[in-house]
Amino acid sequence: MSPAQQRGLALWAVLLSAVVCLGFLQVTRRGSVLVLLTVLGLILACWYVASRRVQHDVTLRLDDLPEATYRQPVVLVCGDLPLAWPQQSPVLTVTQGCWIRVEDHQDLEQVARQVLRQRPDWGRQLSVMVSVCPQKHADCEALTSRLLTLRWQISQLRKDTGHSVPLVLNGQVGSAMTNDLLWQAAMPGEGVRVWRESSAPSSIAAWVTTGGTPAMQQQVLMNSLMSWFHRHVKAVFLDENPDVPTIAPTAVLWGMGPILAGSLASSAWTAWLSRHTAMQQVTGWQPVGTDSTVISPFPDFVLPLLPEGRGLTSRGRAWRCALGIFTLAAIAALLSSGWNNRQLLHRVSFDIARYDRIPMDDYGPKTDAVAVLREDAAQLDDQARNGVPARMSLGLYQGERLRMPVLDAIRSYVPPPPPPKPQPKPKPVPKIVRLDSMSLFDSGKSVLKAGSTKMLINSLLGIKAKPGWLIVVAGHTDNTGNPALNQVLSRKRAAAVRDWMRDTGDVPESCFAVQGYGESRPVATNDTPKGRALNRRVEISLVPQADACRIPGNTPTSSLDGDVSKNEMEK
Repeated sequence: MSPAQQRGLALWAVLLSAVVCLGFLQVTRRGSVLVLLTVLGLILACWYVASRRVQHDVTLRLDDLPEATYRQPVVLVCGDLPLAWPQQSPVLTVTQGCWIRVEDHQDLEQVARQVLRQRPDWGRQLSVMVSVCPQKHADCEALTSRLLTLRWQISQLRKDTGHSVPLVLNGQVGSAMTNDLLWQAAMPGEGVRVWRESSAPSSIAAWVTTGGTPAMQQQVLMNSLMSWFHRHVKAVFLDENPDVPTIAPTAVLWGMGPILAGSLASSAWTAWLSRHTAMQQVTGWQPVGTDSTVISPFPDFVLPLLPEGRGLTSRGRAWRCALGIFTLAAIAALLSSGWNNRQLLHRVSFDIARYDRIPMDDYGPKTDAVAVLREDAAQLDDQARNGVPARMSLGLYQGERLRMPVLDAIRSYVPPPPPPKPQPKPKPVPKIVRLDSMSLFDSGKSVLKAGSTKMLINSLLGIKAKPGWLIVVAGHTDNTGNPALNQVLSRKRAAAVRDWMRDTGDVPESCFAVQGYGESRPVATNDTPKGRALNRRVEISLVPQADACRIPGNTPTSSLDGDVSKNEMEK
């Protein structure tokens, strides 16, 4: 991919990361920003590593590459290259296509990556040709090791670029039998055909028939080259290897031409001929000398026959990467939405279960639990009215199935009974001390007996004067005698007790109220002596009344139970 496409993918990844972090992750706003910054850091780090790798891979000057719109085959040539390259640039453009030379010290994968970086749309046009000249190799094991290295580089190139990158195998020897180039090519689905620079392609049988004895001698040499090539070159790419996948060649070429420069006097090729022909030298089969300088050109005829490689273009790869990034973001958003809905379901279910476990008569905790349920119901209602938040959307929202259970739990709530109204304090009941009149007075008299003082002191210990309280002294008689006289007698007896209390306790006059009821308020029947004895009595009681019992120097206080006037006491 081009740098512009890489920058576009990086921006696309940043945008989707921001959407997922800020819109779907159930974290605080600050936490979302931290996650987003972490993702951005990883994206930038990967981009930096890729950029550094690109800079490190620059090894060739490919200024002579055709334009980006060039759509003919482009072949990377590696292996045994001609000593005399037609031009200084490693790029050779011919009518049928383009050849690019890869030196032995250069990495085939890096050169291909550089070409695709400058021409991103050439992925399907790219092919590799491995050229082998057996006359330049003395050790077959060293040649095998070199070919295995190329096999590994081609497999990595296919893996990294995503293109099939067709492979062409080319075997070439120099011979004194011919003054022009002779090629034989094996293409998939076709037999071996003969290609000559001066004639149209033909079958081997037709070529041998028309060429006579020289053609037959050349074909014997070519058959030997084919046998050696299948065993020492083609087999290296097709043998099973657990570390490197096999690479089937798209085309196999065998070439024979004038004597090649740089050949060895004793090579793998001469050893092969000697072993299989039992001759060290054959007339016309003389291996090349070291002083020849004939240029060996490339088989241009094979370029139109090469199939278009399979794989995505640079733009297609960019779209596929963009789709992959979107898929990852969508998966992350779905997982986040599912997790957020799971948390919502777990939280609301827990609140309902907690509410159900609390007894209804446990008013405090029950009120707190129903308050939490009301908050849950308000949240669910808001989401139903105003739309589901993005972090819970994508078709995974669980709030609708929670609304009715929450509302049912709220409806089942029975509020605690209202607190009882404060009851008014009962009016204080006057404390009544009841004294027997016969113990205090002689019959018909209102003067206290001499021995009555002790009884009065013992009986009136709880009767004490205090502001706001009135000491009421009431006298009562039985129904014996004249009622009017009994009325007067009862009042005088009450006054006598009042006087004793006032004088003895130094109580102000305002603290007392004297009443005489005569026989009007009996507490027992007057038909029996016992009953009449109970009715002859003096009653002393404390009754609350405002402004009563004003003690000099003190401010009168009000009774809490209201006022009782003297007139009410006399009723």
